[in-house]
Amino acid sequence: MKLNFRKYGSGPVLVILHGLYGSSDNWITIARLLEDHYTVLLPDLRNHGASPHAPTHTFADMVSDLAEFFEEQHIEKAFLAGHSMGGKVAMMFAAAYPEKVNRLMIIDIAPKNYLKGNSNFKHIRQHEMILHLLKNPDLSSYHSRKELDDYFSSVIKEETVRHFLLKNIHRTHTGLFEWKINAKVLHDSFQSIVSEVNMEWFEERMPITAYPVTFVRGLKSEYISDEDCRDIKRIYPDASIVDFPDAGHWLHAEQPTRLVALMC
Repeated sequence: MKLNFRKYGSGPVLVILHGLYGSSDNWITIARLLEDHYTVLLPDLRNHGASPHAPTHTFADMVSDLAEFFEEQHIEKAFLAGHSMGGKVAMMFAAAYPEKVNRLMIIDIAPKNYLKGNSNFKHIRQHEMILHLLKNPDLSSYHSRKELDDYFSSVIKEETVRHFLLKNIHRTHTGLFEWKINAKVLHDSFQSIVSEVNMEWFEERMPITAYPVTFVRGLKSEYISDEDCRDIKRIYPDASIVDFPDAGHWLHAEQPTRLVALMC
């Protein structure tokens, strides 16, 4: 699959992968802060942003897409970073193609099955509500983003989350709203998105020491627990784990300057 992407700067290659419901747009600020240090490439993963929609959305799919992207862009080796879902793609790609990665940074996601033993993990329920919301409304019946925001607010109370989701909506040439993301496929693929690339998957691959690895976690987020940190060290014994005390899951938006300093 030919992925849409944005390109900034010059120098060694840095590829940044966005998370679920995200796109390259979410990382423009970071890319511009890094463009004096790297050639920053921001691909839209399948079923997101301006990349093609597809009937499946597995991590194997996304790794295959990324391998094709590396080939098309003639990338021999890159610093690979990924946030949330994109972090799992980055982990899987790096394990499959260690010769293509000179550094790996995983941002606020763990190599775990978030469904296993985590029935109280609040974000699972939030994602389920969001995906149900994305799948169901007939956008053609809405005439303004304010109307859509009012509709979303009946389920999603966090204003920042609603505005993040609204970035996935655009007007067609007829003036009607439509989703940029493939809402139905993401809804149908949700179980695999939150469960795959887990400790069981890494069992036969660890320890991984072929490239430097940094995990970044927001301490106001619940995506990487202290127990997860122990599992991370089993997979990547030399990994650094860096905490951002005053940041949540979207720490690249909350503390961009600190993240950029860590990436340089």
